[in-house]
Parts: sequence; C-alpha cells; structure tokens
Amino acid sequence: MTTRPATTQPRPALASLALEVTDLGRAAAWYADTFGLVPTRRTETECAFDVGGTEFVLRRPDSVPRGGLHTHFAFETPGREYPAWRARFLEAPEMDFGSFRSLYLEDADGHAPEIGGTAPDGTGAGLVGIFEVVLEVANVDLASDCWSALGFSAVDRGDERRRVRMRGPSGAERQFDVELWEPQLGLAGARGGVHVDLAVRVREPAAVADHAYGDLPSVTVRESPDGSVELYDPDGHHLVLLPADGAAAAEDVS
Repeated sequence: MTTRPATTQPRPALASLALEVTDLGRAAAWYADTFGLVPTRRTETECAFDVGGTEFVLRRPDSVPRGGLHTHFAFETPGREYPAWRARFLEAPEMDFGSFRSLYLEDADGHAPEIGGTAPDGTGAGLVGIFEVVLEVANVDLASDCWSALGFSAVDRGDERRRVRMRGPSGAERQFDVELWEPQLGLAGARGGVHVDLAVRVREPAAVADHAYGDLPSVTVRESPDGSVELYDPDGHHLVLLPADGAAAAEDVS
C-alpha cells in the first residue's frame, strides 16, 4: 500500500506537523513501512514526508522548536480504501463515527496516528492528508478563544471530557480540525500533544496573529520578510502562520 500525494486537491491549510522522536532511524522506518510514506528530505536530525501536501516531520530533540510529544493526529484516506487499511491492522482499535470509521495505532515514541476514511473517492490514493491534530491545553475556553481568532470554528464539544473540536481556517479550501484537550486520555488511550510544532496557512498572518494573541503579553510574535509569523502560544505549542496566497504551483509535488 503505497502513499502518493493528493495532486487532485488544493493545498491543505495544515502546511506542516512535526513529531519528536528519540530514534530517528527507527521512527522513519516505522512510518515508511507502516504507511508506505516516502521521505522527501533527510538530515541528521529530521526526516520529512509529504502527505497530500502537508509536510509530516520526524525530529530528534536537538534544538528548538522541538516536535510534539505523545501527539494524537489523524491521517485521511479515501473511504473506498479504508477497508484495506482495516484488514491490514485487524488488531487496532476502531471507532465508527457514522459518516466514517477510524482505526488507531501507536508508534514507539507514544504518538497515536489515526487513519480515517474521511476523504472523498477520487482525491488520491493511500494517505491523502492529515485532517486532525490534538493539542493539550491548560484551559479549553482560553485556548479556543485564540483558535477562534485564527479563523477556526467549534464543531463539537465534549460532554464528559473537557475538549473542543474546531475546524478551519475559514475560507481555506482544505481545512483541518484541531482538537483542544485539557489533560486526559482520549479514545484508544490517546493524549493531546505537548509542545506541538505546526504550520498553518492563513490570510494576513500578522493581522491574524495580532488578533489572536496581541492581548497576551506572554506571547511574542516574530514576523519574517516572507510574510509568515512565528510564535509560541500560552500552552507552549510552536505555531507558524504562513500566507495562504502564493504560487501554489511552486509547491506542487509531481
């Protein structure tokens, strides 16, 4: 089962997601063997894969920003291909969400990748994107206010667990979900990631960052000449906001 970039879809709003791993060779081999991912670049401290236009990075803890710890995130695959993944991982826990099903795995570093049959048929083969990232936060209400200012809207809230699921950013053709969890164990024992490193494409990054974090003296926003901004949010997550506009063709993977 070989993964190919989802060339029939627009660029995803989730530009990158990085995980921290203790043994880069072991982690890179596991993600390649388990999911059919092919490295796009490799250094002594990082190995990156393209998953439907999102750069998925494995990183050793040698510098900052670090990758996320025990991060729960979700790969998406076309619905017609999900049964093949289910058959491949028969022992993995599975959840039925009505419109799609997901199975849950765990790597050697405690990250919990999910595979959900959420993508429309015809959008590619294998894994065609990452549709969800779960962040651990100290206070769901405060964190959701910031993500709302980034252009995300709540689509689901927990009744028994302190969590909120938000989708965005608004206006993006390929949105993704961010789940904000206060410390807890979720489905299949998954946990929200700590100091997660992710990049998101938004319109007017500097203005959006100021709107979301400008009133928080603990947050320093650094703007780059290319229009991107970088910050650490109050929960210690490393967030890069990239301009949504630009030459998409230059980033296409053939």
